[in-house]
Amino acid sequence: MEIKTEGNNDFIKEISSMPGGEKINLCIQCGTCSGSCPNANKMDYTPRELIAMARAGMRDQVLSSNSMWLCLSCYMCTVRCPRGIVPTYIMHALEHLAMRHHVSSPRTRTPTLYKVFSKTVHDVGYIPRFGCMGRFYLQVNPFGAIKNIPVALSLLQHGRMPITQARKLKPESLRQFQAILDKAETLGRHLERKELKTLISGRT
Repeated sequence: MEIKTEGNNDFIKEISSMPGGEKINLCIQCGTCSGSCPNANKMDYTPRELIAMARAGMRDQVLSSNSMWLCLSCYMCTVRCPRGIVPTYIMHALEHLAMRHHVSSPRTRTPTLYKVFSKTVHDVGYIPRFGCMGRFYLQVNPFGAIKNIPVALSLLQHGRMPITQARKLKPESLRQFQAILDKAETLGRHLERKELKTLISGRT
């Protein structure tokens, strides 16, 4: 049984067209996902509410919330869903759409961390953990790093966060790696434009 949505809901079409979002209209609003989510009490809207809002076409409210960014990918909701939906994938789809539409929530810094992580990988070909977190804190709150100094010192002591990288990519290898990432980004943008044209043609 598929639960129908009212009207011409372009937002739900966007979600449904993305990997993992295909089953969103199967949700029966039982609330099992929300009751299973260890972070539901920290979210602006619970997973059940988020799905209901998406199906109601409330794009701005959904994408500007912090809910999907607080998903832990623990899959507790998935193993308990009676409809075989993967709410975790829906959360990731909403993250992607929020980034695509340049919508963010002031109540979470996860999008900034994603961007810093991606840019660091592209620039140097690996993740220098000390440098990556340094970039992150410089963008969000330099003073916020102070309270994490004990954790950083413990990681350094146990060899879990080296300051220098033992092996770096050779210049030619880095150029090839960056070319792969750039090509993937170009293909992704092409697919997004194709999806957008499909949505527009579906309204006419």
